[in-house]
Parts: sequence; structure tokens; C-alpha cells
Amino acid sequence: VVLAGKANCPHYAKAELLADYLQANLPDFRVHKITQHPDKWEEWLQQVCERNGWEHQESPIIWRELLYRGGKGLLLGGMEDFLQYVQRYYGVSTAVSSEEMLDIAEENLQAHTEIEKEEEEFRSLINPLQIWITSASSPTCYQLIPLLASGEVFGLSTEISIHLLDASQFEEVLHGLALEAADLACPLLRSVGEHTEVAEAFVQADVVILLDDVLVNPEVQPLESCIREVGEICQVYAPLIEKNAKSEVRVIASGKTFVNLKALMMITYGPSIKPENVIAVASSWESAAKAMLARKLNLSAAEVKDVIVWGNISGCNYIDLSHGKAYGYDSGIRGPPDFPHPLLNVISDREWIHSAVLSEQSSLRSRLCHCAGMLPAHAVATALRHWYQGSPPGEAISVGVLTKGQYGIPEGIVFSVPVRFHSGTWEVITELEMNEETREALGRAAHELLQEKLVAMKEIQEMHPYGAD
Repeated sequence: VVLAGKANCPHYAKAELLADYLQANLPDFRVHKITQHPDKWEEWLQQVCERNGWEHQESPIIWRELLYRGGKGLLLGGMEDFLQYVQRYYGVSTAVSSEEMLDIAEENLQAHTEIEKEEEEFRSLINPLQIWITSASSPTCYQLIPLLASGEVFGLSTEISIHLLDASQFEEVLHGLALEAADLACPLLRSVGEHTEVAEAFVQADVVILLDDVLVNPEVQPLESCIREVGEICQVYAPLIEKNAKSEVRVIASGKTFVNLKALMMITYGPSIKPENVIAVASSWESAAKAMLARKLNLSAAEVKDVIVWGNISGCNYIDLSHGKAYGYDSGIRGPPDFPHPLLNVISDREWIHSAVLSEQSSLRSRLCHCAGMLPAHAVATALRHWYQGSPPGEAISVGVLTKGQYGIPEGIVFSVPVRFHSGTWEVITELEMNEETREALGRAAHELLQEKLVAMKEIQEMHPYGAD
């Protein structure tokens, strides 16, 4: 028997006493109780009656359900109907004074209020991270969603809600993506939202992942037009993030073009977004370089560490192997499993290093230019995992951050440098020694990024001639 009523209803209290008596004395009689706050009772009752095709307008409402058999419930009616039913089938009656009924009703309302308060407090503790992904129709987003929902990125006890944002012409793609994500049945994935209205984006965002890319083709449009397009995208996103997102929102720029510039423009157009909460992802270069070096050394990619990506992630960058280490390498010098071999000591083929890794026409660059969504998605997930759970002890992670003059890099540009993540923050590793070749490479990368910044700031001044800083 299901017994439902207003929490302060004396008739519900009387029916409850009788149902408790029957449950205590009849081995196969079970009662399920539902109380609703008086302010919510009428709406709840209307929904129940509409769903079951019943007509009932007072408290309580009582019906039978045959356990393990399913089917439609059998409406018994209100309190008087229930009393008659019990008298007829079980030969049991009850005599409860009005004063007792009122006392029980008051206790029921107090207990209901306390339970609601406890449930509200419990729900407030389970507050999923709000993850917004722009340009969500991209292949990278498709590969990224299962990584975020697996629990490995934010922790196995952190629920997330993912919001997919893209233009209206991709609405059908977003819908299909949301349905497929829900089909994963990941315990930590609370919900997947689809959004095509930019003005309503980034509401309560904890993390914003920027996957927007700009097509770079000098034969179609000059570089200045591409940079202007990047600025226009960020000019829309940054104020909305300031307005709608949480104050500690973290912004990650990824993609194949102008990754550093995107991060810089988000800081420029969103002055209230904390600069330390905006990073550009360089992990694609890092992991691809490690994999290429590992194949050369007949190791697994996880056994190659501290390969550093300096500079412009999607432009003039430098893959620094001078601090790299190889673990588990079979050589004449043996040590424990955690004994590192300097990379440049175990790879004697300098010509291969230059052609495969360092040159502007290297096979590494060619591979990254033609990669689909798997590697960029893994790079974003890896950066987020380090940010939220800390990077491996003693290991350098390459990330594009706003510079403060470290290693002689000009201030005020987003530059890929080695960092350590810990306790939800990062710090630049400043104790590395640098040879002349690396310094020259950093100078070239800084020059390119400064030129991008100058063009971008010129565009800002042209759009805001009286308000530009």
C-alpha cells in the first residue's frame, strides 16, 4: 500500500497509524509512505493523478501496488476509503482522537522539514564541475568527452556536467554527441548540455576548453586577417566568461593554430579572469616527441621524460632534449628501474634528431599537422589532470603561460615553458640550465609571439580607438 499526503495533514496521520499497525501484525503487508510539503502538495497530486488516470483532490491519497508484478496501481481513495478497505478485508478498525491526529501531523511536518533540509545539504555537497567546450562539433571534442567522464582527469569522486557549445548549424551534431555521451553511462557524468546561443554560454563554468581554430592559408587571407579572427572570437568569449562563469574559472586553449595568442587574448579581453588560470596546451608536442624518441630507443613512451616544448606551441617552437631522460634503457650502465639516462647520451645520431624532431620540416611536425582528434584530446585531458591532481614529482610539464621575464623571455606574452603542478596551481621551473642553441631558439619564438601580439593589439586599437590601453 502506498500512503501519500500533506506532511501536516491529520487525516494522513490517522491513516499512517493504521498502516503501521497492519505492517507490524500482517507478514505480507507492506506500506510505503510519501509526504509532501503543504505548498507542493497540490502540484504533486495533480501530476500523480494525470500519470495514472485517477481523480482525487484531497489528502491523503492511497493506492495498492502489487510488488514484483508491475502494472497500474489500484486507487483506494482517501482516508475514509482506506478505513473501509481495511475493515472489510482485515476486520481491523481504529479510533484516534482529533488531538492525537493533530499532534502526529505536527510531528510529521517537522520531520519532513528536517529531512528536506538534510537532502538539500547533501545535494549541495554533490556539486558537479561545470565543463564548457567550445567548437564542440570538432573531432577533438568527440575524443575528449570519454576521457573527461572516466574519472581519471578530475578524480574518481568528482562528478561533472559537460556543456557543448557551437554554432546553430551544428545543432544536430551536438544533439547526436550528447546522446552518445549519455549512452556511455559513466557514473561521474551528471549531464550533457547542448548550446548554440553564445550569449547564454559559460554559465557557472568551472573549466572552459577552447577548441576554436582559424584556417591559416596565406593564399586565401593574410596573416593579419587570421589574427583578427582570433581576436574577434576571444572578444566574444572573454566578457561572457567574466559575466557568467565562476570567479576561479580555468581556461584552456588548444588547437592547431594560434594557441598562445588565444590564451593571451582571453587574458586581454577578460581582465577579471586570473592570468594564472589561463593556459595553452603543449602536451601534444610533448607526447608525440616522447613517442618518436621511444621508438628510436626501443622503449615505451612513458619511459621518456622531461622533453620540454618552448615557445609558440602552434608556431615557432623548440623541442628541448637537453634535459630529457630515458628510463629502462638497456646499456652498459645499469641501475634500478628509476635510474635515468640523459637522452642525448643514448641517442648518438644527431642527424636523425634534427631531421625527425628539431627541423622546421621534421617528421614530428608533419605528424602533428595531420593528426585527428585523439592526440589533442589526450593533451587537454593530461593538462587538466595535472592541474587538478598534480604533475608527477620531479617531472617537467610544458604549458603556455603568461610570462614574467623568466629565462629572459619578454614579459606579457603567452610562452610555453616547463612548469610543475601542485595543489591546483602551477609554477614555472626556473632552475634549468640553458645552452646557446636553446637561447637562440627562445629568441626566435619570442620574436614571433611579439609580432602576433603587436598585430592583435593594433586590431584592438582600431576597434576601440579611444578605450584601448
